[in-house]
Amino acid sequence: GDPIDKPLPRGKGEVNLSAFSFLFSELVQYSQTRTNQVTLLEQRLSDIGWSVGQRILDVIVFRERGLKRETRVVNILSFIQTTVWKILFGRAADSIEQSLEHKDQFMIIDQSPVTNKFISVPKELNQLNCAAFIAGV
Repeated sequence: GDPIDKPLPRGKGEVNLSAFSFLFSELVQYSQTRTNQVTLLEQRLSDIGWSVGQRILDVIVFRERGLKRETRVVNILSFIQTTVWKILFGRAADSIEQSLEHKDQFMIIDQSPVTNKFISVPKELNQLNCAAFIAGV
């Protein structure tokens, strides 16, 4: 049949951790050359993560043709915590927590984010949390 109708191949599905670390480190360094403010750098990483998240969702939707569209926030977050996290990081995130202050805010908790594993930041950026990239996803 038509190649367009064939499912998207799954491929190996893994990226070497050292390759990811190198690319992510370069991404942080590149973003760092554009600003010296921690909040702006984290926003930039979050924006890049958002773009990656959109593309990952596109791939998942194409691969899983029978996937139903979730409309409830908790179900969407659960999908991200399990399915999306496994695709991106090889494992599910640790948990989903609801904010005590704002009942409409939830956080996906990852106790050991791969983005923070091999990153060293200069003293002037010691408040930088590179997991802002993951938050963007």
